Amino acid sequence: MHNMAVCAMRTDAMSDTRLLRPDDRAALRAELRTIIRQGGVPVAFAGEVGGNRLRLTEFLGTRTTGLHNLEVCPGTGLGGRVILQGRPVGVTDYASARSITHDYDRPVLREGLASLLAVPVHAGGRCRAVLYGAVRQPAALGDRIRDEIVAAGRRLVHELTIRDEVDHRLAMAESLAAVRQLEPAHAATLEELRSVHSELRAIAGAMSDSALQRRIYAAAQRLVAVGESGPGKNSKVRLSTRETDVLAQVALGCTNAEVANRLSLSRETVKAYLQSAMRKLDAGTRYEAVVRARKAMLIP
Repeated sequence: MHNMAVCAMRTDAMSDTRLLRPDDRAALRAELRTIIRQGGVPVAFAGEVGGNRLRLTEFLGTRTTGLHNLEVCPGTGLGGRVILQGRPVGVTDYASARSITHDYDRPVLREGLASLLAVPVHAGGRCRAVLYGAVRQPAALGDRIRDEIVAAGRRLVHELTIRDEVDHRLAMAESLAAVRQLEPAHAATLEELRSVHSELRAIAGAMSDSALQRRIYAAAQRLVAVGESGPGKNSKVRLSTRETDVLAQVALGCTNAEVANRLSLSRETVKAYLQSAMRKLDAGTRYEAVVRARKAMLIP
């Protein structure tokens, strides 16, 4: 029964984690807008790869709907070749290109596309999406256009990698929280939970997406209350976000230099935040500050 309960709680936790992740298609659309604006191509489109197939779902500049929701198999067409080869591939005249199969000529030619470049987005060890830039004249795409589409692909790789890491940390945190609810005295689990809490706060502090940052901070804060009860919940002490970030790292035994490195802050800034937190907690030492913060349920 114990194991079944843990499994059930982990399943719920994974569902919660998926709810925290922004829609990756929104990131694709944002890059398509950049490709159109910076690259100067009239048409840009993209899709995610799932179940070993590429599905085209995001479009800018198209005149028809023939490509909408088109599924592309590996090795077929331009996108399928990109998935297999794992590198950008272009054609100057799609209709006569001999380097690709012509399974999708009808929707592509109906749209009037001639010269195309497809760029794969590889993250987590697999192709996650494909970006396209296209023009309606059979002429080679210029270097500026190619560079912009490739740069968009790199930005997406970076963004998806961050999101994957956040998902991983949140799933780990939720699983640890579920175990701790059933085994509140398990010291090893508690220490791992504290480690994940501090890492989540470090990741959140480095995020440029404010909405995702708030969600990660909220997820980290949920770990503080797991399995706890008592007067600490009514503490009147209020630490700032950065004061809590610093104290969470100190709680792991990090030096000021290590905290500065983990949070991308200067040592002087870390020292200032720590001293401010110590004053608010009426603590004489960093160790006492950690103890008081835990009693006040500010960190796990």
